[in-house]
Amino acid sequence: MPMSATDIELVQRSFAHVRAELETHSDVFYTALFERAPALRALFRDDLEGQGMKFMTTLRFVVRNLGDQKAMDEKLGQLGHAHATLGVKTAEFDPMEEALIDTIRNTLQDLFTPQLESAWRAAYAEARDTMVHSGGIVG
Repeated sequence: MPMSATDIELVQRSFAHVRAELETHSDVFYTALFERAPALRALFRDDLEGQGMKFMTTLRFVVRNLGDQKAMDEKLGQLGHAHATLGVKTAEFDPMEEALIDTIRNTLQDLFTPQLESAWRAAYAEARDTMVHSGGIVG
């Protein structure tokens, strides 16, 4: 189900507040991810700083293109295919979602309302579903 205009606006506005923090502290996100799913560490390069920059580039793309399914299909389909060739499974997106939500929650603190959390989860679901379906990720 497509995101509402209100949810898109909430995510885009809040991203302006968390972007600088996430760009400089992507290690917080990866620490949260690997605490939840230590086995995923093997899927990432040793250079988590470089990986963090790639993650932020993708996150910026997703936030800017929420509601533009054509743009999402093209870019995230390619990314999903790359993940599929690495052996990434559908279930491995779940700990990533929780790590992202916790990182945003910790950054925004009291500004992270239940409505904002719901909007971010919807944005994540849209990106995940596009990567999985367009990229051919299974399992």
